[in-house]
Amino acid sequence: MLIRMLFLLLLALNIGVGVWLYLTPSQQAKAFAATDPGVPKLVLLSEQEHDEASSSAEMASAPESRADAANETCESIGPFPTQVDMRAAMNALTPLVSRIQYREAHATETRGYWVYLPARANREQALDTARQLSLHGVRDYYVVTAGDQQNTISLGLFHEQANAQKRQKEIAALGFNPELIARTEELPVYWVDFAENKNKPVDWHSVVPDPTSLRAQAITCF
Repeated sequence: MLIRMLFLLLLALNIGVGVWLYLTPSQQAKAFAATDPGVPKLVLLSEQEHDEASSSAEMASAPESRADAANETCESIGPFPTQVDMRAAMNALTPLVSRIQYREAHATETRGYWVYLPARANREQALDTARQLSLHGVRDYYVVTAGDQQNTISLGLFHEQANAQKRQKEIAALGFNPELIARTEELPVYWVDFAENKNKPVDWHSVVPDPTSLRAQAITCF
């Protein structure tokens, strides 16, 4: 009997607490200001740089007037063999021009000259030709044994074209038919494009490092 009464008492208490919590009005949490009155808000350096960059981008993208565009002409100078050379030129020209950019292109460069006898039909014929060269006193040759030039007889690689032509004539005088080709390689090069006032052209020769190997050409303005 006692246990039953305790159970009913606890149940009544729980019901009473629940009703009290439900009927009590909820209080809003007090909002605190991020800073004290008169103290400026803290701004991260990264946020400040982002805002400045956005402002600069908006200013840089502002359209030019028709008068400014009519007075502009655009040039491209190059080729620069490396990005280091290109960057040095851009740093020198940027304060002097209204717009500047760079672009990558490709150039074919001669790496030397090769004198050879064309590939024979098989290994035996190539070795037979090599023996004939030896009989004529030729010692500086090589029979290619594999790859795209298999059974070709190399007679030398030369840096200067004149030396390669001399070697070709010497072998031809012995009754053979040597050929000469230039060995080339495609390399990346860089050009710097810039816009300038056609009434006040930029003397880029005086500001760009080592301008002797560069050339300029007119381009359509960008």
